[in-house]
Amino acid sequence: MKVVVQRSKQAAVTVDGETVGSIGHGLVLLVGLTHEDTESDIRWMADKIAGLRIFEDESGKMNLSAADIGGSILSVSQFTLYGDCRKGRRPNFMAAARPEQAEAQYDAFNEALRASGLEVQTGRFGAMMDVSLTNWGPVTLIVDSKS
Repeated sequence: MKVVVQRSKQAAVTVDGETVGSIGHGLVLLVGLTHEDTESDIRWMADKIAGLRIFEDESGKMNLSAADIGGSILSVSQFTLYGDCRKGRRPNFMAAARPEQAEAQYDAFNEALRASGLEVQTGRFGAMMDVSLTNWGPVTLIVDSKS
């Protein structure tokens, strides 16, 4: 499981011109799943992100999590995180989980985040989505459960 984490002042995802998820300040997550991911990977990732301290405290140090600042999460499925570009010019997506497996795991990941007390908005799995955000910092991290 691979997640791109972006600290955000505001973010929204639209499908066919309709806003399907939006947040104020918090985290935007681009979530990629591979066929090798397990329930353990999903739990580990949800715990890692729920506790990730990437917001500044009163001293300007990254010591606060999204929950600490009253932030929300916008989670967007992103199979292209498993695009392999090493050969040729067209990415190979063989490492990405099949949609039927990925959707169930994506839903489980979002539920695990909600269980930690965070408000979680989502995109629409499998849809062509437009994601807009104001990256705060900017701060962008890549978290990989296999690392």
